[in-house]
Formats: sequence, C-alpha cells, structure tokens
Amino acid sequence: MADKLFELEIVRPDKVFFRDQVTMVEYNTTEGETGVYAGHIPMTQIIAPGELVITTPEGDRRAALHEGFVEILPEKVMILAQAVEWPEDIDVKRAEEARIRAQRRLAEEGGPGDVLRAEMALKRALLRLGVAGGK
Repeated sequence: MADKLFELEIVRPDKVFFRDQVTMVEYNTTEGETGVYAGHIPMTQIIAPGELVITTPEGDRRAALHEGFVEILPEKVMILAQAVEWPEDIDVKRAEEARIRAQRRLAEEGGPGDVLRAEMALKRALLRLGVAGGK
C-alpha cells in the first residue's frame, strides 16, 4: 500500500504550490496529525498550522502549512491552503522578529482577542522557524 501513488495538489490563493504523484502526505488538522496513503477513505478536514511532509519515491519534502482545508479521495488529495511555504522561501529574520513581537504582546495585558491574535502569530512564527531550521 505504501508504494502506491496518488495525486497530491496543493493550491494557494495566488498559485498552484505543488502538484505531483506521491506515496504519502502528512499534516496537522484541528483533530490531530494525519497521514494519508493512496486508497484513503474520502473525507474533508480543516488544516491546523504545522509541518507538511510530502513523501515521494525520491524522498521527503517539507513545508510550513499554516491553515486551509483538505479533500481526500482514494486517488487524489487536494489541499486548499491559505498559506504554505517551502523552507528556502521563509525569511528567517522576519520570522524571528514576528516571534519576538508576538511574545511581547503576550506578556502585555490585553483583551482575549489580543491574546488569541498574539498566540496565532507566535505559532506561525515558530512553525516558520522550525521548518526553515530543517533546511
């Protein structure tokens, strides 16, 4: 089963990010981590920020996947991503500055909306830094 290929298509608002035949794709959802092989039961899922791992016969490819939706069919998986980035496209300096800003905002006394926005900004920054560090 692991050797069987299926089509993976990842689309961002501005372009097709990835389209190829793969053996497995792994990502985070609001329900937990998910790994998909060919022949998976059909379903849809909500993506949570996390590392995306694409396994092809040539090896693994990693990216930062921030949010979106996924549609799983037995022979195709489509990810509609609000934001997804390859490690080489991540501006590490900018991500580090965003991490510092988010941590500073969390240390300040703010309303629940401010805390939620700061927590999400911190998660995005840490995800970018983690994926970029694994270049």
